[in-house]
Amino acid sequence: MDYLKEYNMWLDNNYFDEETKKELREIKDKDMEIQERFYKELEFGTGGLRGIIGAGNNRMNIYTVRKATQGLANYIKISGQEAIDKGVVIAYDSRYMSPEFADEAALVLNANGIKAYVFESLRPTPELSFAVRELGAIAGIVVTASHNPAEYNGYKVYWEDGAQITSPKDVEIINEVKKVTDYKDVKSMDKETASKERLYNVIGKEIDDRYIEELKKQIINPDAIKKASEDFSIVYTPLHGTGNIPVRRILDEIGFKNVNVVKEQELPDSKFSTVSYPNPEDIKAFKLAIKLGKEKNADVILATDPDADRLGVLVKKDDDYVALTGNMIGILLLDYILSQKKANNELPENGAVIETIVSTDMASVIADSYNVKLFKVLTGFKYIGEKIKEFKEEGSYEYLFGFEESYGCLIGTHARDKDAVVATMMVCELGAYYKLKGLTLYDALINVYEKYGYYKESLESVTLKGIEGVNKIKHILSTLRNEPLKDINGVKVTEAVDYLEDTDLPKSNVLYYTLEDGSWFCVRPSGTEPKIKFYFGIKDSSNDEADKHLKEFSKGVMKIINDIIQY
Repeated sequence: MDYLKEYNMWLDNNYFDEETKKELREIKDKDMEIQERFYKELEFGTGGLRGIIGAGNNRMNIYTVRKATQGLANYIKISGQEAIDKGVVIAYDSRYMSPEFADEAALVLNANGIKAYVFESLRPTPELSFAVRELGAIAGIVVTASHNPAEYNGYKVYWEDGAQITSPKDVEIINEVKKVTDYKDVKSMDKETASKERLYNVIGKEIDDRYIEELKKQIINPDAIKKASEDFSIVYTPLHGTGNIPVRRILDEIGFKNVNVVKEQELPDSKFSTVSYPNPEDIKAFKLAIKLGKEKNADVILATDPDADRLGVLVKKDDDYVALTGNMIGILLLDYILSQKKANNELPENGAVIETIVSTDMASVIADSYNVKLFKVLTGFKYIGEKIKEFKEEGSYEYLFGFEESYGCLIGTHARDKDAVVATMMVCELGAYYKLKGLTLYDALINVYEKYGYYKESLESVTLKGIEGVNKIKHILSTLRNEPLKDINGVKVTEAVDYLEDTDLPKSNVLYYTLEDGSWFCVRPSGTEPKIKFYFGIKDSSNDEADKHLKEFSKGVMKIINDIIQY
């Protein structure tokens, strides 16, 4: 793409507003900045859009949002009148421009004769997933950049099953978006007219109530909650996002009395001014929560990300708090759900658990011990949602639990995406259950390790920004493919799987290595960020040995990767 030609077109075209042009004029002497903004279209990927907010066709702005939505509208229209009549549900989070992007998307749909059901204010991503099926919509849009830094926003597309779009619909929608080459081909209309014609519809409390009622159905041990409701101390932070109201509501309504919210992070804030990175995977995001936790002697400290689909957990160990990884949260919930269902004679013969290929091997051991089938899917919760749909349509398995290492899980089938609201509820329930037995959640985790083995995992992300970064990521992957790894720290690589070729799962740009001692690592580029990710997993005989083994293993792999980057 001729980036200077595109830049000048935006400046000269009266379709773009004066504020946009003013922003572009301010960078007229910054060639690299112009190139970054205009060297390509902001890619509408398999999940939708995500990028830095700003003017330009490689940025998130009202024009790129409108253009993407026109492509989605075209796809819905060619799907037939029944699809058009069902409409689209739209939710948004607390990020800068989220309400505006939600409205722009709605009004493009409306101008194409498609109804939009827009939440009256910010809502969690999992509630959007729930609402799509609850309202019988053909699709859903959630405006969010999840846990990315404040300068980002995004746009995720869901289909009528409530899951993010998967093959072949993702490619079909992408193709329709690509066909919209001129911004002037994008239709829109004014909000007042759309509302009068009942194309633009506001939704809120009624959906909230139905969503909360579905979450309550997932409670396993209401007596444990009742008995420990006042003694079990909870500290919670929504990190300025959408979790504040629904998380506090569900904990209150099921009976927890000792819930303490981090006041500085309670309200929406598009700047995320109390954290550098609103990510519950990052211990630094818990600084204020830990302070409050120590004041309140909290049993557990919880944080949800801005769109409340990921949950971070800190648990008490002696006089301090330690962070649980996404895998640790997953195995604690998995073991609790299966053990309690078995104790209550509620464990089905055709029960199934789903995890992603980069999640812990420990899940298969736990599932086997309860005679439950484990399925592995590609990275991305949409593939777990797709599997739940398959179970329902085929009547083959009964879904019990699904999780991924990146702090996302789903208890129940009310949604088809990860849900930090229901996860918060269940973590608090199992915390109350173990407290009645005189155990902390850390004690419970060690007991699970003692029973099944010390499986440990970690993740290393390498950020490589801009055009140069894209090329470096391609170089790393091509080098690994062309020069197969033979060993790591002297331990032989016994199997290398290229998910572009050697798998029954959908093709994906992922490499997975298994070593002679059972350890493994996986390499994949991030689909939404300028990163390449490296996942590691090992098993050892004790906590200390496992931590040491994992550290040495990941260090050995990253030395190889750094050598490739520097070459």
